[in-house]
Amino acid sequence: MKLIKAYIRHRKVEEVYEALKAEGFGAMTLVECEGTGKYTDSEEKHISDKYPFADACKVTKIEILVPRSDVKKVVGIIREKGRTGYQGDGMVLVSPVDEVYKIKNNDSGVESI
Repeated sequence: MKLIKAYIRHRKVEEVYEALKAEGFGAMTLVECEGTGKYTDSEEKHISDKYPFADACKVTKIEILVPRSDVKKVVGIIREKGRTGYQGDGMVLVSPVDEVYKIKNNDSGVESI
């Protein structure tokens, strides 16, 4: 199993979510964040109100746990639908997951996702 973490522009979240859901990947965590980086557009809607001193911008972190066989598909969807063409579109991180346990029942491993 792999944990995919994607940091994308706030305004692209719905498009990315809908594309992932349409392909059967509807279980994920969405977290509003603020990040710094090299942004080349000056779109006012994504500039942080909390951290103006850091030139921070609003981003959303998507976390999604998938079987190893689905990583390329999920990353491809995120990259395609999350892209604006400007520097600062974000990044995708993929990490191994050793164990998964459902809290509700005794399921574990890839079957639990």
